[in-house]
Amino acid sequence: MVLSLVTLCARELVSDHCSSQCWLSCVPRELYRALLDAAFSRCCPLAVGELVQRWPERTLTVGGSRKAGECPPNRLCVQALLLAVVRGLTDKRCCLQMLDLSGLQCEDRRVDSMGGWSLSVALCSMVLQARSAASRAHRRDGERERKRGLEAESDQGTIKRDRGNVGCGNSGEGSQGGHRVEEVEKRKSRTNERMFPGNESVKGDRRGMEIQRRKTLSEAKSNSSSNNSSLCYHDWEEVVVVHVRADLFVNSRSWERVRDSLSQPGPLRLHCRYLCVEELSAPSIASLLGLLPQQDLLGVDIRYSSLGASGLAMLLPLLAPFPQLHSLRLHYCNLDLERTQPDQQGALQDMSKGLGSLKRLNRLCLTALRLPGHLHLLLSSLSQPLEVLELPYLCLTSTDMAYLSCSQHAPFLRELDLSENWLDESSLPSLRHLLAQAESSLRQLSLCGCGLSDTLLGALLPYLSCCRALRSLRLALNPLSRTGLLSLARTVAGIPSLHLLLYPNPLEEYEPGLPALPSSAQLLDWPLLEESEGRDLTLRLLDEILNLRGRSQDLLVTSDLLNYSPDLTVDD
Repeated sequence: MVLSLVTLCARELVSDHCSSQCWLSCVPRELYRALLDAAFSRCCPLAVGELVQRWPERTLTVGGSRKAGECPPNRLCVQALLLAVVRGLTDKRCCLQMLDLSGLQCEDRRVDSMGGWSLSVALCSMVLQARSAASRAHRRDGERERKRGLEAESDQGTIKRDRGNVGCGNSGEGSQGGHRVEEVEKRKSRTNERMFPGNESVKGDRRGMEIQRRKTLSEAKSNSSSNNSSLCYHDWEEVVVVHVRADLFVNSRSWERVRDSLSQPGPLRLHCRYLCVEELSAPSIASLLGLLPQQDLLGVDIRYSSLGASGLAMLLPLLAPFPQLHSLRLHYCNLDLERTQPDQQGALQDMSKGLGSLKRLNRLCLTALRLPGHLHLLLSSLSQPLEVLELPYLCLTSTDMAYLSCSQHAPFLRELDLSENWLDESSLPSLRHLLAQAESSLRQLSLCGCGLSDTLLGALLPYLSCCRALRSLRLALNPLSRTGLLSLARTVAGIPSLHLLLYPNPLEEYEPGLPALPSSAQLLDWPLLEESEGRDLTLRLLDEILNLRGRSQDLLVTSDLLNYSPDLTVDD
């Protein structure tokens, strides 16, 4: 990759932190983006903090989709960015109003990056820290204003007393005139005492009335100032300086912190794009949904939460007020319909209605919910066709496959995952019809662990070859022989759009003792032959097929379940 001159110069600048005070004061605003990218790539957290604290634009986007091979931001740089956002609230040079951190998290533990869970905690801590700092600053400003007011009142009283003294001094001429005035006043007072014996009580009443009037005015002023300060305080609570948009990952340990950051107002306002919750109860998830801004949420991912049919029936209607919501993923939510439970059918009806209320839903994932024979009940309530449908470990029956192949969703599917659903000859016609319906739209297909033998796969190959938009095909943990695998390779090599084939190890590469038609669990646990001759032969035959079709460069063929590149499965 050839780097531009701007990028090279930016890297040199940010690497020398001692000179930052020189160039930060004169660098044009158009170069801040290049400098920040260089600070992230060179892992310079001090430079990241200084640039973000005085960010000259209204919007700052960090994260998003990364190119293949591009490393995510370093953990220290992300922490420096969050601290700088808080400091920038009091920096007049900072113009930041929208901070977009969507997609910033990274779950690759091989690099020193920040995962989704730790990033969410750091974001919430930043929001609470900014609110505490703003509250302290507001209290300090209020105390200063109060002291200024008291000093102003004191100065005003002093001026009035000075004016009175000056007026008395000017009534006579010199000191003698002053003594004469005092003597005259004394005579008048003695005369008044003789003529009006009750004058002392009159003066006392007037003095008391004056004191009471001043006390009433003072109380009115104090009440007015307290009301104004209270009003200003509530107005300050509603002022949002920076809006922060991010993906939130919440579990039982971080739930309270996330709830506090969303419920307490302050200068930073947190907006959630994708919400992923793990090991939370239905009421906790419901309270979290009630705090999220409704216009921002695009997807919800619920994992490992014991919700059951009743919990899902309660939560799904709560997602209806989010107008942009298009993705719903439910993983291992303890919904087992193979065991009969009280009011099970009513809960399923409520779930169906809840799914039907999600008007923009086009991505649905139901993992390990074990819903044999109920797919029609759930999917028929959707108002628009699904583009992404993931149904792994769902115990699908031939009836479910028949419904799916004829449903409104089949012609629009871009991604389909039927992994770990046992497919036999009874479901084969429906699967072939489904592939025929989705041949122009299907880009990702996963049939891992479906029990596809050479015979079943051979019946599917003509329909797979017609899927001209297919980019990724995953068939791991299926009981194929080497002959069946080579037949598969010849077929998929003729699909010009295909970039990834995840194939199963052929049965010839396993230790002896496997049953005739092993399950995916048996194939996963059964040891492979220690000798590499069988694997070398398979790789050599696959290379010959790819070279013959001219696909050795642009088609990745692998049996590695853990280390194949997920970037190849992403749409262009």
